[in-house]
Amino acid sequence: MTKTVSMRIENLDFSFENSPVKIIANRNCPEIQLAGLKVGPFEEGNEYEIQYWIAMGLTKSGIARFREDEMLDAAKLYKIQWKERVQTTRQISKLPEGFYPKLRRYSAELRDEITKKPEKMREYEKVRQLTQDTINSRLKKIVSLASAPAQTEQVLKNFTSEERFLYKETFKLINEWRTQIIKNGEGEK
Repeated sequence: MTKTVSMRIENLDFSFENSPVKIIANRNCPEIQLAGLKVGPFEEGNEYEIQYWIAMGLTKSGIARFREDEMLDAAKLYKIQWKERVQTTRQISKLPEGFYPKLRRYSAELRDEITKKPEKMREYEKVRQLTQDTINSRLKKIVSLASAPAQTEQVLKNFTSEERFLYKETFKLINEWRTQIIKNGEGEK
């Protein structure tokens, strides 16, 4: 199961890397050729939609920046965590598109910043705690729903792809377990 989960997360991460995101050009830049792919030209202040992996390269080189709504930060994460905490076990809120890949990248970015700016340690610890709280809250809900009879698409609509995979695998495992428990109990009369 571990290899399957890891492969599934890697596949979803690959899809995220190739998904379109919006950037804003920081400066004018002529067309750039990348391994048979052309991007640009870019005009300062204009917005463009390109694949995430290309956007990362452009932001690292200072040519562009991500639009504010494309990024995850501590304030957004706090709102998500708070919303999860106040909802009932059967309520799952919709997460921003690409939430888990963005969360992994945001955490890694903060971890890297700590080496250059030790004062970032407090922010990193806060984000780590918010992350754990959010994941634990959602996990409890997913396991609870997977333990119940099959859920409708209406209930599952707010799951991310990662959560939907976890729900399906957990539901299947719990039902196999139930079947075996009942079967073994009936066979020993």
